[in-house]
Amino acid sequence: MWIYDKKLQYPVKIKNPNANYAKIIISQLGGPDGELAASQRYLHQRYSMPYDKVKGILTDVGTED
Repeated sequence: MWIYDKKLQYPVKIKNPNANYAKIIISQLGGPDGELAASQRYLHQRYSMPYDKVKGILTDVGTED
């Protein structure tokens, strides 16, 4: 059993919202060249590697991204 407490780790106070800056941040996280796409590419490539050490490296990099 667990309890979901919806609060941020650090308090955030936005004084002046900026839609253009928000688009840039979101594209870096979830866009085609973002962090999530990069980690998925690393994890996908590990299945075609013939060497166990390289598979381990790709797994580590993919899970850290």
